Amino acid sequence: MSKLRLGAILDEKPVKLTVDLPASVHRDLLAYAEVLGRETGQAIDPAKLVAPMLGRFMATDRAFAKARKAAGGAGSAGPGREAK
Repeated sequence: MSKLRLGAILDEKPVKLTVDLPASVHRDLLAYAEVLGRETGQAIDPAKLVAPMLGRFMATDRAFAKARKAAGGAGSAGPGREAK
C-alpha cells in the first residue's frame, strides 16, 4: 500500500467555491480519488479532495506560515491544521 498525503476525508460544513481546473489537474484529481478509494475502501468524491489538499498545502508552506505570522493573523483551523 502506498503512503498518500491525505487520509480519511472529514465531513465538514462546506463553503461553496467555484473554480475552473485545467483538464490535466482534473484527470489527476480523478486518479487520486480512485487510488485513495482503493486504499480506504470508500468511494471518494474527487471534489471532496480539493479542500483537504489545499489545506495540507497551506499548512506545509513555510513561506505562507511566516508571512501569516508576520501579519499577525493565525486564522482558523482547517484541514491539516489544528487550532491553537
